[in-house]
Amino acid sequence: MDLNNILSQLGSRNSKDIVYLSVTPGVGLELIQLEASSHSVKTYAYRPLQYNESLRQIADMDAFRAAVTELFEETKINIKSNVVLNLPMVLFGSKELPLLLGDEAVTEALTSEVEQSYLFQRYEPLVSWVDSGIQSSGDMRKLFYTAVQKNVVEEIQTILTELGARLVSVEMSLTSLLKALSYSGLVEEQMKDNVTWNLMLVSPSGYSIVSMAGKNIIDYYEEPLAIKSYEGDEIYNAINASAQITLMSYPANYLYVVSETDMVSAELLASRIQADVAVNYFENNSFRKQDIIPVSLEILEETAGKISLEAVGIASQVSLQEKFNFLGESEVFDDPNELVHVVLGSLEFAVSPNTARNISAVACGIILLPFLIIMLMLPMAAKQKQAKLDDLNTRLEQLNSQIGQKQGDLNEAGNFNANKEIKKVLSNNRAKLIGYTALGESVTKNLWITYFSVKDDGKFDIKGASENVEDIYTFFRNMKDSLLNTKLRIHKLEMMTNSVDEAVSIDINQPAEYEFEITNMSDAELAPLPAADSKQQPEQKLAAPNLKPQPIPQEELK
Repeated sequence: MDLNNILSQLGSRNSKDIVYLSVTPGVGLELIQLEASSHSVKTYAYRPLQYNESLRQIADMDAFRAAVTELFEETKINIKSNVVLNLPMVLFGSKELPLLLGDEAVTEALTSEVEQSYLFQRYEPLVSWVDSGIQSSGDMRKLFYTAVQKNVVEEIQTILTELGARLVSVEMSLTSLLKALSYSGLVEEQMKDNVTWNLMLVSPSGYSIVSMAGKNIIDYYEEPLAIKSYEGDEIYNAINASAQITLMSYPANYLYVVSETDMVSAELLASRIQADVAVNYFENNSFRKQDIIPVSLEILEETAGKISLEAVGIASQVSLQEKFNFLGESEVFDDPNELVHVVLGSLEFAVSPNTARNISAVACGIILLPFLIIMLMLPMAAKQKQAKLDDLNTRLEQLNSQIGQKQGDLNEAGNFNANKEIKKVLSNNRAKLIGYTALGESVTKNLWITYFSVKDDGKFDIKGASENVEDIYTFFRNMKDSLLNTKLRIHKLEMMTNSVDEAVSIDINQPAEYEFEITNMSDAELAPLPAADSKQQPEQKLAAPNLKPQPIPQEELK
């Protein structure tokens, strides 16, 4: 039996409380304690704290020190406490490494991988990793890893130590959020065994997709978006256009949307996402209309509305396979100089940890003595049972050998990986799918497309005509908003005429027609091939040069 458990049963307790702090962008610094028996928030307070999204760290450490001091004073908790801290996720990824590598070699390999990130080229990383539990092919295993700036953790630890607190664990927001969803019951159906679902997290810097199987992470994808550069409904259109293609690569039974920014409503985004699965949402921002879990009556309603999923998760003690701790496997109650209080009936006295362990050892010996006597009286029966067990194990090994041989034959016969092939096709056609989707949503009423070309490397060439220039510019802006980072430009915009005289004598009753070309290709790429090679051109114009372009039905483009 664990000595800590025996001490707990005898009534011993450590004089330090466990306090949970969460650095949460959009809220600040949160202090929280939960009541396990009522499954509710017992203590909560927060202070605004600026977070630098570009550097992924606390903007002012002096402000952090002041916030910690004020939170302990407000909640009347002794600052000489054990602290578990949640930090926003800085980097998360997965990698396959050989099974033969030891833990130190794995850490070195992952640190080298993390240092390729632009952020960790300036700051030394602190890496934490876990085995995904997903069986890989051959001698490889899949690992999930995360990293934060080492100097940030060290500075936080120094501040807490100077204030009298003891930092015992540093975790990251993704796993804290997953624990909160489990603890609150918000995703009870999704977190059942063998149920696949996707968690979509929207942050001020973009969105990410966490592919899940029950409570376990299967895969992770992050799409950066400059959300602050959009106005009104533009951000929902941009996220929807991008996410529809991404979600095709992660088939699942459910989609759960969580917004961590006040610029995006999870409810509105969930209503616009076109998916063939059940879509649910939760507002982890100012749009929230419900509490995550019940709160104490002593907590004001306005304050309770600030409680984040990350704060609830870090304090919930929910067990996940992906447990990251940037301080390593630290024990909360391992201070050799700290007294332990033991309660026996109405008596309470303080003893040193060594004395408490000696008392526990004696109590454990008294409890185990009858079992030892019984075990000594049953050696003959044990030998007989062992003989039968050995016989059964021999038969079991023979059966396992036969099953393994059959399984190997089946694997060799069915080595075609359908999911892998589907992902490959989706990846190769991603640029084209996004291009056609953007084109279908951007064509205006009085504009015709006569030529459209999109290549695997993201090169676009669009030609068309319209009765007015305004429609052309509207179409151009819509395409730029839908096709981010493609550097589209208007290569050509001119009036359609057959001669100079026709251009001069414009009939006001018959609107002039303008032809245009929008592309992100260079002039060299747009140059026509020689006449001898013209048959090798893959695309053809949709209209003759001197004929009015015929409009392409918008239904076909969409």
